[in-house]
Amino acid sequence: MTPTDTTAPPPSLWADLRAALRGTQADYTRIPLKRAVLLLAIPMMLELVLESTFAVVDIFFVAQLGASAVATVGLTETYLFLLYSVAMGLATAVTAIVARRVGEQRGEAAALSAVQAIVLAVLVSLPVTFAGIFWAQDLLRLMGADAWAIEHGYRYTQWMLGGNLVILLLFVINAVFRGAGDAATAMRVLWVANAVNIALDPLLIFGLGPIPAMGVEGAAIATNIGRGVGVLMQLWILARGSEHLRLTAASLRWDGATLLQIARTSLGGIGQMIIAMTAWVFLMRILASLSTEAVAGATIAMRVMMFTLMPAWGMSNAAATLVGQNLGAGDAARAEAAVWRIGWMNMVFTLAVSVAFFFAHDAIIGLFTDDPAVVAVGGEWLSILAYSYFVYGWWMVAVQAFNGAGDTLTPTWINFVFFWLIQLPLAWALALPLGWAHSGVFWGVFVSETAVGLFTLWLFSRGGWKKVTV
Repeated sequence: MTPTDTTAPPPSLWADLRAALRGTQADYTRIPLKRAVLLLAIPMMLELVLESTFAVVDIFFVAQLGASAVATVGLTETYLFLLYSVAMGLATAVTAIVARRVGEQRGEAAALSAVQAIVLAVLVSLPVTFAGIFWAQDLLRLMGADAWAIEHGYRYTQWMLGGNLVILLLFVINAVFRGAGDAATAMRVLWVANAVNIALDPLLIFGLGPIPAMGVEGAAIATNIGRGVGVLMQLWILARGSEHLRLTAASLRWDGATLLQIARTSLGGIGQMIIAMTAWVFLMRILASLSTEAVAGATIAMRVMMFTLMPAWGMSNAAATLVGQNLGAGDAARAEAAVWRIGWMNMVFTLAVSVAFFFAHDAIIGLFTDDPAVVAVGGEWLSILAYSYFVYGWWMVAVQAFNGAGDTLTPTWINFVFFWLIQLPLAWALALPLGWAHSGVFWGVFVSETAVGLFTLWLFSRGGWKKVTV
């Protein structure tokens, strides 16, 4: 029986679960759609669950150092979000292109795209490395950091921005694996990377025996080491070959046309992420003008939010792979069916999370800090999120459907309108002129992000993404 034999008896659920975790050579354009979603979604969900677990564990340890340390992490993350926007934009393009080449049965072209993506990531990292090493204090000062962060916390910023190459490579190479259908490989890489992070975090932050206590700087060092280990693992797997992708001597070369294709396709993905992330930067700047506790509470709430959204994001990544591969195989109807199936799964999950946010918001934030002011801020945001969290699930799937098809410009324009033209002015007006303080920021986010989710889903239903070529 071949891996793509659609006439053979379907495997049991237990067999599919094992295949999802181990990896499989199944052809996702031919096997039953329900099984394709399962084989891709499970490892992609688990991949990002552990990534979000690390984010929560990291902020848990840092929170023991005080509100200023948490604020240092939060303000640094405003810049990291810009880097993540580039990394995710590149990853979006790489997933779409590799998935399309795999769906077209062009393995050598997929491998060549992977190599060019790595080269592009290295080039992009250089200016960020320079800025992080030499201007860390200035960057924190620009964001309104307090004296402690500028004097003591800046080393965290130096490490995180100076070591940005491992962030970019981790994103981009795992995007290669996901686009090829090697979701289990991407999952194992992040498991290893974040397990190292979690093990090193308390050792380097608080010290143990001969290891000195490095405080918030130790959190950054642990993160860089863990991600560096993950990148080395990725490169080893690429050299050895995974289930659906194998680099050859012919693919290990510079190819300007392919590199430019990735760059052009990534512009829309980078644009949509930069718009969203810079909106977050300005929101954090508004919160920083209010109080350190407002920044700390919002930072913890954001970590909790990302933790709960990662499984939904993993399922959305499965939608991007299935859209790309099935469009490559010429089956647009199957691509659309995959998106609707995953969308309903995401909605059920995010509704369950909403219940927890609504009834236990303060208790959740209280797991990370005993500062009542920080708990009040973070808990309020979670309670507001509970009213429309299910929309986030649909939004992510619809966006990833556009991205998986290679239509990265449509979400960019959507983000521009809803984040820059609606969210920022609304949050500013509610928070400052109208005097709602941090509550105004949170309600501004609620209105704009609920609207953008519903609009994106409606636009997806019109089907223009099916005609995109990459």
